[in-house]
Amino acid sequence: MKTGMGSHQNSSICNDEWLTPQYIIKAFGKFDLDPCASVIRPWDTAKIHYTKKDNGLNKEWSGRVWMNPPYGKNTALWLKKFREHGDGIALIFARTETKMFFDYCWCADALLFIQNRLHFYNVKGVRASMNGGAPSVLIAYGDRNVEALKESNIKGKFLDLRD
Repeated sequence: MKTGMGSHQNSSICNDEWLTPQYIIKAFGKFDLDPCASVIRPWDTAKIHYTKKDNGLNKEWSGRVWMNPPYGKNTALWLKKFREHGDGIALIFARTETKMFFDYCWCADALLFIQNRLHFYNVKGVRASMNGGAPSVLIAYGDRNVEALKESNIKGKFLDLRD
């Protein structure tokens, strides 16, 4: 039985619900909304959680958003709505060459490329034995979220993209 998200040696994913490590979320303070929350979660990520049962893409977003969107063909739709909302922090794989990254990430207010690959958690709160299989980046829209990335002490490379 496989217990990780994948790696260069094994990129198969056993489950499409992989949770952000708790220390990442805690580094940024409180969030009002997580539009991509897991139905079953061992810790909260925001005051309000939309799950796949709620379809957060079709709901109104308000306040400061935390988003770890589903990875796959619809990730760009989540990032588009996130950019339009303009207040929050998102976590995605750092696929810097993709159209999606150019459309929704390079135009953000700031980016934090995380040093080392993350180990995500399953819905029972158990850390995956393998890392996520790709580098990750945090994307910030809004001044307070830029400052949160900058002051987070998460190891990596911070880029302030505001003019």
